[in-house]
Amino acid sequence: MPAERALEDRAWATHPWVLEGTRGVRFGVMPLGLPDWSAARDFARRVEAMGFDAIWLPDHPLVGYDAWTMLAGFAEATSTLRLGTLVSCVAYRHPVVLARSAADVDRISGGRAILGLGTGDMPWEFGQMGLAYPPPRERAVVLEETLRIIRPLLAGRTVDYEGTYLRVKNAELRPLPVQTSGLPIVVAGGGQKTTLRLVAKYADACNVGAASWAGGAFTADAVTQKFEVLRRHCADACRPYESVLRTGLFGFALAETTAAAREKLDALGSGARNFMENVILAATPDEALSQIRRAIMLGFQYLIFTARVSDPESLDLLQARVLPVLKGKDPN
Repeated sequence: MPAERALEDRAWATHPWVLEGTRGVRFGVMPLGLPDWSAARDFARRVEAMGFDAIWLPDHPLVGYDAWTMLAGFAEATSTLRLGTLVSCVAYRHPVVLARSAADVDRISGGRAILGLGTGDMPWEFGQMGLAYPPPRERAVVLEETLRIIRPLLAGRTVDYEGTYLRVKNAELRPLPVQTSGLPIVVAGGGQKTTLRLVAKYADACNVGAASWAGGAFTADAVTQKFEVLRRHCADACRPYESVLRTGLFGFALAETTAAAREKLDALGSGARNFMENVILAATPDEALSQIRRAIMLGFQYLIFTARVSDPESLDLLQARVLPVLKGKDPN
């Protein structure tokens, strides 16, 4: 069955994972600096015990562990935590191989996988892997071709597709994921003419953050504009705007005082701080609460917090002093 027909068959049914958001804002964690496996496993179990929705892993083969291998391990180590990539670069794996990995993690976990996709944000990593780093428009074409192949594959369709960069011939994915609605797909980035259009056409969720590589959502006005553009793209696709989950990437170096929080942020080093741009902020719990409330007011429905594994205090303060207030519970 052609990919086009497979996409039409879904008729923009809202994914059950998106519908879970009707109970309120949800929160996930993206660990930074995962150590050896035993410590990484313990961290995932801690995140699950804290009540977070999901653990998200970046996908950079030359920076850390393979994301899908780690998620498969987390699938065995946890029982309720959802497992996602933020994000898998479509240039690093053929869509059939990526679909296979995602489906396997979904089966191992009993239906908890989330597939996050993006065009790639580290030119030097492309170079080290011997890959060209094309301009944004060309990378967006590869992303769209990947989506046209991978979504119907994960839904159990036979896909016969030939694009500019990618092609498959009568491809079928067996065995399939456990999730009968297909894996929820997140497309990251905030490009208004390309990325957000692809979100509206193919994805279950968007993701933006306050960094150039995360969609450039640096200000309240920028966030508002991006969500309005997404709304228009959804209308063009004859799709309900609320069927797309609006997720954001945030981070806090938390401490009881602003000065102590600033010391934590400075300890990251200039290279990491420059790369993360404005994603990670130094804050007290009260200051973080104010920032998160503002994000929710702007329309974010799901917040993914970066968490340095070497800084357990920040995650503890977030879980004990910030999130209970947002959920209407007294942290004391």
